[in-house]
Amino acid sequence: MHSTSPSPEPQATAPDGSAIRFLLKLNRGEVNHFTLPEGRTSIAVMHRTIEEIWYVLEGWGEVWRREGENEEVLDLRPGVSFDITLGTRFQFRNTGAGPLSVLIATMPPWPGDDEAIVVKGPWAPSQS
Repeated sequence: MHSTSPSPEPQATAPDGSAIRFLLKLNRGEVNHFTLPEGRTSIAVMHRTIEEIWYVLEGWGEVWRREGENEEVLDLRPGVSFDITLGTRFQFRNTGAGPLSVLIATMPPWPGDDEAIVVKGPWAPSQS
């Protein structure tokens, strides 16, 4: 059995620019909490080997997803859930007042920063 009491402060910054709190990790997956500050836009990426399930906890924003020829922009608000399947290009941005807070399940666990391949997205990413 596993449990955790994560730090309230972020422990890392994702390749897309969002702040990460590590919650729980098993051999076949992990769950983390991501926060993108108000007015920020991530860089657009595609994963090499992982898939994700996202659940919006707080805030407002948009996520762009492109898989093959299928492309969409999804409105993000508390309660919205969606997937990032293998090979999906994606980018997200915070359009609300306050942080955009998302719970993300990653399968398999995040292997390292070279997992994310930078791609062209629809929006200019925020400068660090």
